[in-house]
Amino acid sequence: MISLTPARARSPLFKSSTYLPNGNPSCRLLHLLGGAFYSLAGVPDLRFQNILWALSRKRERSGTPDDRGKVVRFPNPNGPHPHRPVMQRVVPGVIAGAADLDPAAALTATVAGASYGLSVAWVVILCFPIIQSVLGVSARIGHETRLGLVKLIRENFGLTVAIVVACMIVVVNVLMIVGDLMAVSDAFSIVLQQPARFFPAAAAFTIWFILTKVGYDRVTSILASIAMFQVAYIAAAGLATESFPQLVSGVFRPALAHGTGYIMAVIAVFGSLLTPDVIVWQTSTKREGEGGFHSDESRYGCIVAVFVSLSAIIASSHMHVANPGNMTTRQAAEALAPLGDLGPVLFAIGIIGSGLVALPILVSSLCFSVAEAAGWDYGFTKEPWEARRFYVLICIILVLAVVVNYFRINTVKTLYWSQVFAGIFIVPILFFILWIANDRRIMHTTNSTWDNFWLGGAVGGMIAANVIFFWFEFLK
Repeated sequence: MISLTPARARSPLFKSSTYLPNGNPSCRLLHLLGGAFYSLAGVPDLRFQNILWALSRKRERSGTPDDRGKVVRFPNPNGPHPHRPVMQRVVPGVIAGAADLDPAAALTATVAGASYGLSVAWVVILCFPIIQSVLGVSARIGHETRLGLVKLIRENFGLTVAIVVACMIVVVNVLMIVGDLMAVSDAFSIVLQQPARFFPAAAAFTIWFILTKVGYDRVTSILASIAMFQVAYIAAAGLATESFPQLVSGVFRPALAHGTGYIMAVIAVFGSLLTPDVIVWQTSTKREGEGGFHSDESRYGCIVAVFVSLSAIIASSHMHVANPGNMTTRQAAEALAPLGDLGPVLFAIGIIGSGLVALPILVSSLCFSVAEAAGWDYGFTKEPWEARRFYVLICIILVLAVVVNYFRINTVKTLYWSQVFAGIFIVPILFFILWIANDRRIMHTTNSTWDNFWLGGAVGGMIAANVIFFWFEFLK
């Protein structure tokens, strides 16, 4: 930057107002003309001398003749940042993993484990590389394009397709928001020993306050710490297991069940680990974020999601519930019975933490999708008066969820069916992610072979599962 201090005060080279470095005639003429202009304007020409000196002075060239012809390489903006603290790489991944294991995912794993035991555990194991690929690819899409997923679909596949995808996300997210808010209220009821009807409005206001006033990024560390109480499932699974060789055999050599109920459980477990809201959140937050993309985030996220979900299935496989599909939240807490009287409390705290992690993501991803499909101004970097419809939609969704919570609806059944819909609607979303991530007209870097393998396998496998389910449930 050129200093605007008087030239004589800054440099001893300016012995007089007519001194010009190097004796350049062009510079002398330019100096005289500029001096005349400043004199007519009544302004001293010292500032002009200062600028002229900066432009005309000789500068030593760095480097050696051996450096000629070499290519200058700049740091890769998509690569890991060497100065980024470890916790700033770990916490976003834990948040993504905890969001994947919101109350809907935890209770879905509980229902599936109580209904079919370890025969559904293989789905979680198979999801490990798929989750890592999906979280990594969706975050890279948002970071490189600076666009949300639905907006990318709208620009590349048309408005109609974007509206259809947005509607799918809205259906799943509304069910999950209502169910998660019920689960959080039930969890507060367990901890405080008060009726659950006292808590939906307070929980919804907390979500609204976090999104619109505090900022989600400011509370992520606290929310992640509370959500990590779900590791109690890991302890409960270990205490409930009598034979670890038998456990390993049951997980990796499952006795597959028959019937549409089992297929629906497979779809629900898969959908609980790969919900559309997490994918939309990954792309949209990387669009708004200033930091680079870090593969550590997806790695830590999928580790958290897989371990807790698998532990929930193992722990719930020892439950004895007459009709697991109609169990209540308090009955679901019995999955942590091996921890004694502390089990229900840890269950409730984990549900509260994971719900407070997931609900802002669910509400935000729903509003992101609608705004991108409709072409609204949106984003939490904008003030409310700059994106009125976006912020109004947030309020409408939360008020609607509170109102529905006062109807007599089974929390666990609502969440279980929301994950079934998530497992169905995730198929086209994964297809679009696979397409966009490999389109060189959109992306700077395309998918690796393994990313394409796992994403393509997930799309194909879920299409087959959905076709079999609909065939035997509705067509046969």
